[in-house]
Formats: sequence, structure tokens, C-alpha cells
Amino acid sequence: METGLASQNQLILQPIIENHLIELRRVSKAYDVAAGKFLALKDVDMQADAGEFVAVVGKSGSGKSTLINMITGIDTPTSGEVLVASTAVHAMDQEQLAVWRGRNVGVVFQFFQLLPTLTVAENIILPMDFCNTFPVNERRARAISLLEKVGIAEQADKLPSDLSGGQQQRAAIARSLANDPPLIVADEPTGNLDSQTSDAVMQLFANLAAEGKTVLMVTHERDLTQYFTRSIMLADGVIVNGRER
Repeated sequence: METGLASQNQLILQPIIENHLIELRRVSKAYDVAAGKFLALKDVDMQADAGEFVAVVGKSGSGKSTLINMITGIDTPTSGEVLVASTAVHAMDQEQLAVWRGRNVGVVFQFFQLLPTLTVAENIILPMDFCNTFPVNERRARAISLLEKVGIAEQADKLPSDLSGGQQQRAAIARSLANDPPLIVADEPTGNLDSQTSDAVMQLFANLAAEGKTVLMVTHERDLTQYFTRSIMLADGVIVNGRER
């Protein structure tokens, strides 16, 4: 019995060689609502490559969050395939997804979501502890290096509450890079920042894409389009365009 389960897990986790870092193939997602089935995504095909900085735009209810949840493995498709970083995300169970996500996806939220009782450096070390990706004696040095990368190394031993909004978002970006994931997903990361701070944060994301990361960002802000490689627009669960800048 154990042998069969091990073989099944090995099959699920076996890498699939793809040309794209992200590939969605005819992905649909249906939710049960009072009126019946609600299709949040409808046969969506999408690709993104390493080094792209892609904006995901659309009105509220268009399917943006559902699309992001499919790609990050937070939710699973009703039908279709989700391939990310050469892995069949749609085929994994929750335990496998947690391990895969920790190593392959960095997430940046609108409201930062830094743990308030940990210092900034400790917040960045936490993903390394969870995934055991770097030797214990190297983790703080890596955290400091990432804080230097985002320009706030001097804030390493402060609590998040001692930082400005822009500094907290920089810390959140550093945390998303802790395990050196190929994919960074940001959900309205500039929604609570002033325009000058927004530009600085957007430049950080653009720099990450230039270094080879794939950055996928949900945003409502049209004045940030200069930073993106291309935009994907969703309407009623369907991609209505995917134009380059």
C-alpha cells in the first residue's frame, strides 16, 4: 500500500518540461452559489515566461483573484491544467502544495501581513525556517542581504509597527524573495502607498523581472503601466486581451 502511494506522489511531483514558467490550459473554476453554479473562470489559456512583469487587470468580480489563486495553488481548478515552474500544480494535494508554494512562489499583499511580534529580519527568516532552504547559520545574513536589496537594511531589528507603509512593503518584498522563488505574485501591492512610494516599489518589482523573476501583479492602477512588460485583462472570467506594452 505504501509503495503505491509513494509511486503516486512521485508521479505527481515529477517535473513537466515546459517552454513557459506559467502555463494555464483551458482552466475553468466553478463555485456553488445560491443561484447554482457560478463560473469565475471560463476555459482560460495563459502563458508567462521568466523575466516578464505582467499586470492582471479587470473590474471587481472579473476573475483576477481566482486566476491568481489557481497559479499559486491556493485554489484548484474545476477543469484544466495549471503548470508553474515545471510542476503540475493542479495535480498536487494540499500538503504537496504547501511545500511547493513555499519554495517556488513569493507572495506580496496589499496590507503587508508582516507578523507584528517579529522583527523585520525575523519575518524574512521565517519562510527559510519553514522550508529549510538555507543552513540555519546563513539565514540572518541572507535576510540582511535581501533588506539591503530593497534599501532598508537599517530597519532589520525593528518591529514592523516602527516602519512606514513604504518600508513595510519593501520588507514584504524582501520576505517574498527569502527562498529565491522563480515567481513573485503581488496583489494590489501599491494600494496603500502614496505615488512616490508606489513608483519606488514598482521599480523594485521591475528590477526583479529584469533579473529573471516572473512577476505577476493584480492592480487597478492605470498610471503604473509603464513598468509592465504586458497586461492581461479579464472580464467575466475570460481573458479579453493580453497585449504587450
